[in-house]
Amino acid sequence: MSMGYKLTRIAPTPSGYLHLGNVFSFAITAALARRCGAEVLLRIDDLDRGRVQREYVEDIFETLRFMGIPWDRGPLSFDEFERGWSQVYRMPLYLSALSRLREAGAVFGCSCSRAEVLRASRDGGYPGTCVARGVELDAAEVSWRVRTRPGDPAAADLGDPARAAMGPEVLRVKTFPEGSVEARLPVEMRDFAVRKRDGLPAYQLSSVVDDLHYGVDLIVRGEDLWASTLAQLYLSYPLDAGAFRDVRFYHHPLLTSGGEKLSKSAGATSIQYLRRQGMSAAEIYGLIAQEVAGDGGAGGPAGAGGAALADVRDWEGLAALVLGVGR
Repeated sequence: MSMGYKLTRIAPTPSGYLHLGNVFSFAITAALARRCGAEVLLRIDDLDRGRVQREYVEDIFETLRFMGIPWDRGPLSFDEFERGWSQVYRMPLYLSALSRLREAGAVFGCSCSRAEVLRASRDGGYPGTCVARGVELDAAEVSWRVRTRPGDPAAADLGDPARAAMGPEVLRVKTFPEGSVEARLPVEMRDFAVRKRDGLPAYQLSSVVDDLHYGVDLIVRGEDLWASTLAQLYLSYPLDAGAFRDVRFYHHPLLTSGGEKLSKSAGATSIQYLRRQGMSAAEIYGLIAQEVAGDGGAGGPAGAGGAALADVRDWEGLAALVLGVGR
């Protein structure tokens, strides 16, 4: 069934081996893409080159193929990725976006370290230390932060063009399949960073630029990235990127184990580890289904029957369990 969408993406970060939570998210993405008639782009987020290792990039391809998860666009191997799909090839796009923000007066320089921000913050958000300090944007070890508080005295002194570049206080998120939600930027995204202290683009900026570059119109991600969705929609205003505000979002519940979110640091849940233990792809999908159905977590039916779980042997079966999407 086609719903008019063209492209969605799976966007792993090669800072560790892919785990059960990644496969869960990728399966939902593949299922919604098939339901909507959209293609799936494999976008590997590797800007943090200090954490990227070849074995982690290769693991992405190995895991996707082992688990049978399809993608239509993007690299097919490590060598192909390195030759033309790494984010380093899109650096000119990121730098252009940063220049646009600078010219609009939408950013300010911040010399605070992460530790300094945490010590000064009373609510978990950026405390505004450098908003009015006039820190030079080109100085060493300075990050760039987007102005998100129109009521600040510093914002009042910016002039009309800069104030016009700021996003609205209430953001509208278009949700899949055809709803919408209004929300404000959460505290943790107050004056969020768009360029890190090392001069590299921050995640919020590179993600928006990439999605615009490839023409992504459906973004499927975990509910833990709701704050990022709001930050990226806010960023679309000073970037004058109205097309991004037409993107539809689907935020799926997280796959948890013992009440804790699965992460790359949980080695026993990596697909690499489970494969070494002799598990097949079908058995791994069954394991994910058990986590989903055990307590109604991840949006699954609490106490799902054995017959339903027995049907989960691939990504389509998992999606059917979670979303009610047929094969």
